[in-house]
Amino acid sequence: MGKRKTICLITSYPETTHAKRISKGVFTQCEKYGYNVAQFASMVNLDFYFKNYAVGERRIYDIIDSSRFDGIILDNISLLHNNQSELVELLYERLCKRTDVPVVCIGIPYKDLPAVDGKNEDMFRELCRHAIEVHGCKRICILTGMQGNHEAEQRLQFMVDEITLHGLSVPPEYRIYGDFWYTSGEKLAHDIVEGRIEKPDAVIAASDHMALGLIQELTKLGKKVPEYLCVLGFEATDEGALEDISLTSIESNFASAAADAVDLIRQQADPGEPILPYKADTKSMLHIGMSCGCPPDIKRTMDTVKSSLYYTERNYTSDVFEDNIDIGLLMENYIPEQLTSSADPQDCLTRIYHSLYVVSPYENFYLCLRDDWLDPEADLTVAAPEKMSIAVLKSNTGKGDIITDADKITFDSSLMLPQMFDRSDTPSAYYFSAVHFSDKTLGYAVLQRRLSHHQKYNLVYRNFIRFINNALEMARTKNRFVVMSSHDKMTGLLNRRGMYQELDKLTPGIAEGDELFVCVIDMDGLKYINDTFGHTEGDYGITRVSKAALSICEGGDICARAGGDEFYIVGTRPKGSFDAEKTTSRFCERLAALTENDGKPFPVTASIGCAVGSKNDDFEALLSEADENMYRFKLKRKRQRQG
Repeated sequence: MGKRKTICLITSYPETTHAKRISKGVFTQCEKYGYNVAQFASMVNLDFYFKNYAVGERRIYDIIDSSRFDGIILDNISLLHNNQSELVELLYERLCKRTDVPVVCIGIPYKDLPAVDGKNEDMFRELCRHAIEVHGCKRICILTGMQGNHEAEQRLQFMVDEITLHGLSVPPEYRIYGDFWYTSGEKLAHDIVEGRIEKPDAVIAASDHMALGLIQELTKLGKKVPEYLCVLGFEATDEGALEDISLTSIESNFASAAADAVDLIRQQADPGEPILPYKADTKSMLHIGMSCGCPPDIKRTMDTVKSSLYYTERNYTSDVFEDNIDIGLLMENYIPEQLTSSADPQDCLTRIYHSLYVVSPYENFYLCLRDDWLDPEADLTVAAPEKMSIAVLKSNTGKGDIITDADKITFDSSLMLPQMFDRSDTPSAYYFSAVHFSDKTLGYAVLQRRLSHHQKYNLVYRNFIRFINNALEMARTKNRFVVMSSHDKMTGLLNRRGMYQELDKLTPGIAEGDELFVCVIDMDGLKYINDTFGHTEGDYGITRVSKAALSICEGGDICARAGGDEFYIVGTRPKGSFDAEKTTSRFCERLAALTENDGKPFPVTASIGCAVGSKNDDFEALLSEADENMYRFKLKRKRQRQG
């Protein structure tokens, strides 16, 4: 079996009605053709009010390597939200211009990239026909998006044309530009009630949000809908179905447009292979409601209520877990409290692993973290490093779980997720989401599901990722305080407290055939350097001695700055193998090599003494013995210099 082709879908806020329809079209076609889908998405709108959080979310787009995909689909409807083109321009420059991979835009063209039409003409014409033919409306006001926006202008033109075909007209004052958001509807409500715009028979809004804003504001102003005027929307959102005055609206046909985008890529990626057209059930896409005067669609309302309920108690049978729409399952298990109460970073990762049942069903879940995510000095607001690591893997496909640092898999960041390109029996969807705290990027999560489970992606997963973000930041903060309490800030070595903590871990594990050794190192002439050349130069000497000490350590050795100019090395070796004389020579040679080209007006030297004993020997006695040997070494060298 050959490697599956993988289509990259770039969108935002994937739990919205629009994004779900885009993914439905893409996933349906890719499942027909046996393609994988990798979806990269900010979990919030790109202009989210919490700006630093939005920056962290947008970092998910930075990891995309377009050359590794067989086609790229840009959901420009969401990526160009509120006419913001910055992100699409960056994607165009970084992904599209530097690869021969076919790139297709949905809805809104961008520069020289091919685009598929939104395919919503019939939807807007049907809204107009419903207002005119069913409710007898003659004076129809159209509320569309931003002036100059491709989708806004196209939607306006479709409706004007259909109204004209019915022998009616839409004067300029009834062609209202907005922003596709509630605020546009609110403003229009005031303009109509306060007489700046003559009251129409109906308002058809090019988005549900604008229609709902209009209804809500008219209600506040004492005007009842539909008695005052009829209101119709576009997109058929759940919110519209659940309002006190349910909204008459029609589903978008973006699923069909997204399917066409896949077909366009297939023609280039698999030339000569058959195209299997996507079939939309347009007859079922108009949902009537009370806002135009029609009776409410009770079944649709109840279905929407069921899919939105927050259960605090429920019989969690297997079919409920498969449903995966219950936010109550996520919240009432107190997962945030469990994660943020982790004792240390490893405990946090372990708790994340054990809480993954809430995002079932899935094939695999990967938590990929940058290797420096725990480094208190690392700048996490910059791009991810060249290497990433899979810190957690929970697999339902037998890949082998990862839960400890010893098992983590490190890979080049450009691969995004190496396992995504493995051979597989069935096509999969890979959902890439940023893992961050505010604008600090920690890594990203990848949820792998069967393509047929794409409809399961929702607010449960978004909030679960938020819990992970907060828990990892809490783990970082706790770890930073632990490091500060157990490490020397100047050298990065353990301090005396940290040394004893590590010694408590080391001593019980010493084998019968091993022995414990201690080295005491003391920098020579620190007071002279400080008094003559300044404390900055003294600090230079301390850091050089610390690096020399660390350089002679082996895996498992403890290296500490005990205070001032004194350092300890503690470790174990097979009995009879530790050579104090060789260790002393190695240390002196390393220190000389580190400082020989620094051009300082003073030498940096240090004295060292060693002691060896069994694990049953008193550590403090060994330390005193090594300290005495260090002073003998120091006196011996002093006499040699004087002689």
